[in-house]
Amino acid sequence: MSLERIDRQGLVLLGCGKMGSAMLEGWLARGVAPSSISVIDPYPSDRLESLAQQGLRLNEAPPKDPAICILAVKPQMMTDALPQISDLAQGGTIFLSIAAGSTLAYFERVLGDKAAIVRAMPNTPAAVGRGITAIVGNGAAGVEALDLAEELLQAVGQTVRIEDEAQMDAVTAVSGSGPAYVFHMIEAMAAAGEAQGLAPELAMTLARATVAGAGVLAEQADETPERLRVNVTSKGGTTAAALAVLMDVQTGLAQLMRRAVNAAADRSRELGE
Repeated sequence: MSLERIDRQGLVLLGCGKMGSAMLEGWLARGVAPSSISVIDPYPSDRLESLAQQGLRLNEAPPKDPAICILAVKPQMMTDALPQISDLAQGGTIFLSIAAGSTLAYFERVLGDKAAIVRAMPNTPAAVGRGITAIVGNGAAGVEALDLAEELLQAVGQTVRIEDEAQMDAVTAVSGSGPAYVFHMIEAMAAAGEAQGLAPELAMTLARATVAGAGVLAEQADETPERLRVNVTSKGGTTAAALAVLMDVQTGLAQLMRRAVNAAADRSRELGE
């Protein structure tokens, strides 16, 4: 991991909740020194207090010209938090936002259109190093800014680049909110198992392991998810009977998921207005 610029100039993390903490642990695991990191958070965790004993700068004045500043506070807190780091926009600092719904135009109004700003949409599996994050930059964010942002985000999973910020609402609806859909599917599968007579703990164990295992298989297999589905579906068998319900053109999962993703995307657009 080539992060010489961060080692030389430092990194600022504004906000250290669940996502910020996951990213921080990923950077430390990749060899970023605690002394290269400044964290600004009004309610520091015990972990941050411990890292402060190892050289991490906690709620101190940030370096004059850090390599990058990650904006990881909740969108509704952004207006109050940004003034703490707005002076950094006068230098060459790159700004990386992981705040859902906060647009590049919003940050340009606060930080100026000459500031290099990268907007990112991570998801919660980043906490176990299995996240996926989409990024897009403003006009001032060149190749170096995108490369550095991507390198930092890859500490907690995969990254993809999009060309048009308008796609970020759909990204939010699919991968940003998507883990919650999968968690609910586990709940629903377990409840269905209970209805068939399984003990609650057994039903949950079966549902959780099945979804987790199928996800790994879908990611690692050479075949498409469609092909994997066909491979495990015997004509006239139990899986075929279940899929006849799930794949019903009018009431099946595809139509339900389309409605769910559309609702999430619409809400993302509303938050960005």
